[in-house]
Amino acid sequence: MLWTTALGLWGLSRQDSVWRDEAATWQVAERSTTEIWRMLGNVDVVHGCYYLLMHVLFDCFGPSTTTLRLPSVLATAVAAACVAVLGHRLAGAWAGLAAGMVFGLLPAVQFYLQEGRPYAMVAAGAGISTLLLVTALQKRGRALCWATYGSTVLVMGLLNWLSLMIGAAHLGTLLWARAGREVWTRWMTASAAGTVCVLPLTLFSRSQSAQVSWIPPLSWHMLIGPAVLLAIGCAGALLDRPRAGRLSVAAVGLPLLAVPQIGLIALSLVQPLFLDRYILYSMLGLALLIGTAIGSAVQAVKPRLPRASKAIPLAAVVVAMAVLLPQTLAKRTPASRVDDVLAIASDVRRMKGSGSAVLFIPSARRDTKSVSPNAFAGLRDIALVESPERSGTLKGVEAGPDRIRAAMLAQRQILLVTDSTQVAKPVTAERDKMKTNVLKKYFTPVADEHVRGRRVTVYQRLTTTH
Repeated sequence: MLWTTALGLWGLSRQDSVWRDEAATWQVAERSTTEIWRMLGNVDVVHGCYYLLMHVLFDCFGPSTTTLRLPSVLATAVAAACVAVLGHRLAGAWAGLAAGMVFGLLPAVQFYLQEGRPYAMVAAGAGISTLLLVTALQKRGRALCWATYGSTVLVMGLLNWLSLMIGAAHLGTLLWARAGREVWTRWMTASAAGTVCVLPLTLFSRSQSAQVSWIPPLSWHMLIGPAVLLAIGCAGALLDRPRAGRLSVAAVGLPLLAVPQIGLIALSLVQPLFLDRYILYSMLGLALLIGTAIGSAVQAVKPRLPRASKAIPLAAVVVAMAVLLPQTLAKRTPASRVDDVLAIASDVRRMKGSGSAVLFIPSARRDTKSVSPNAFAGLRDIALVESPERSGTLKGVEAGPDRIRAAMLAQRQILLVTDSTQVAKPVTAERDKMKTNVLKKYFTPVADEHVRGRRVTVYQRLTTTH
């Protein structure tokens, strides 16, 4: 836990940068509970439980990058502790220590370790629920253990219902370990109770599926990453010498790694959903299997070189740190994300003039204003009809193209906030096409700044038009 927490606290603020996904968390957390409930009826209901939690934390500790990201750091540390305990129980102390240390070093874990989103919390839930399952299988669990298991599955589902694939992973473990009838009965009761409670959220979230319409269809190159991970996991499982009827790291770790990966691929054939963050918790299985490989190396060397064998886990961590150091450093910079919502705010504050108006293309770029409202003080948002808070949305409601065009032509100076050319997507919405055309025809750019994936341009009205 201390090791993973230290990794998380290292460069936590990322030079005071916040990217667009985290900006969604930030702006929603600052709303009132009533406003959050109104928004969940329209958008992001799948993250509703997480938003309410962050609202409480922002109220208690104030909005900051630390408040935004520290819950993910602590959740990842809990997940690492669970991995360590699982490895210790199933394969010995060295395997557990190595697995717990490795977990925080995995590239995907390092990325979401410092992310103001719920994926690390889901990973913590997966670690806790898997530890509870193993406890029950080792004849240590009682009714309270199963009640806690069901509650953990429920919380995971409320944070992200795709985490319910953990049930299928645990099913694989039970089949591999040839669990008894009593364990089967209690597991089915606990997991079914948790899943059924999440079912209304799952069904309702389907009405908001347009939110993930931007995810590209599954392609062959997307399968390279999962294939590599599964190959590494299978190698670790073979070193564990798996056999049916025995509870082992292979019986726990391999289903935990493989089932979410394969399950998400299968779901993506129906609707594109393949994003690694949705199954971050599968990395617990990978860490367990790698830890077992390191533990096996210790056991192999121990009879001949007992002192040297103890240095193997430390050496493995040092080598991994050295190899991954460029990635580790890169993930702690603003450039590791597609943009920085906060960076452009200072330029807006400096570039705006008296009586200026502001436009956003696309309207989702209004998140800069939502997170940094003081920078936009005095600027009239001429396209906005209803604010994000009042409309129960993330980006607000804009007027029709004709009304926006008339408002633009009445301005002397307009600030345009948009994506930088490196990350900008083609303009497709009719409203945004109209904004672009009017700016090109009736205005001229007099100042332009690109900062960390965002762009602000000052347009001055032409004195004569044709």
